[in-house]
Amino acid sequence: MARLETHAMFLETLLATLLSAPAVPAPSADPVKPVLVAQATPAAKPAGEAAKAPEAGKPATPPAATPAPATGAGTPAAPSQGKAAEATPAQGAAPAAKPAPMAPEVKSLVDRMQAFYEKTGDFRASFRQDYKYKTFRRTQTSEGTVIYKKPGLMRWEYQKPSARTFVLAGNKVYAHDPAAQTLTVGSVDTSQLSASVTFLFGQGKLADEFSITKGTCKDCKGTLLVLDPLKPEPRFRQVRLEVDPSTAQVLKSTVVDPDGSENAISFLNLKTNVGISADSFKLDVPDDTRVDDFTKAKKQ
Repeated sequence: MARLETHAMFLETLLATLLSAPAVPAPSADPVKPVLVAQATPAAKPAGEAAKAPEAGKPATPPAATPAPATGAGTPAAPSQGKAAEATPAQGAAPAAKPAPMAPEVKSLVDRMQAFYEKTGDFRASFRQDYKYKTFRRTQTSEGTVIYKKPGLMRWEYQKPSARTFVLAGNKVYAHDPAAQTLTVGSVDTSQLSASVTFLFGQGKLADEFSITKGTCKDCKGTLLVLDPLKPEPRFRQVRLEVDPSTAQVLKSTVVDPDGSENAISFLNLKTNVGISADSFKLDVPDDTRVDDFTKAKKQ
């Protein structure tokens, strides 16, 4: 189960970093789910796998330092579409700090960024991911492509240093490792994701859950926005966005994990509204692939 939680946290971390993916309000129709071609019987998975150092030649998968709880204190619920996020904090949860007014320059850029997202329904891009493991004092660099389509379809194709595929379809996460001949299926409760994720789906606003300020960065290609959670967030400590001041498009996003590790993703050659088909998210795997599906109830 430890590996499943890692995959779920990995996708959630990637979603959080993918703030450069423009968002529009999702239609009421259920998202198209990928078609799986796998005839192998789902195998039982060993419980309690020990944490390991990242293997050479593997994509940089952030360790799940704190699995994201489905409910409970510290996990802000996504605000309902069309309503302000004014719900009373759950019993025992730390109340959110009142956000300080954004500087006019910052507010203008954030507003333009939101407007830019609302005009785009799909995109494709190449990406470079640099994950700095604080514990292991090393940086893992990965490269690949990513596509996204409303409502809630996302596919990450890692090409370097090794091939792996991650697909998000609705509330399900699929992680395919061709070398290991495994497919792991997990679930993600999207109703419990923070605004840094629901913003991607056109729900919630970053300013409702983050204090947003302008940072300093001599190597940044755009304006650096620093997002600090207004209440304790178990999944990440901070989000940083490098935004193109002319287009309001995010060029790079960095998520700081609770342990201080940094997951930075740069997006290259981003193309929006290119008419991506739902079939692009179908995941066909070889018949001899072992399937570990944790979304199905175990037989007693």
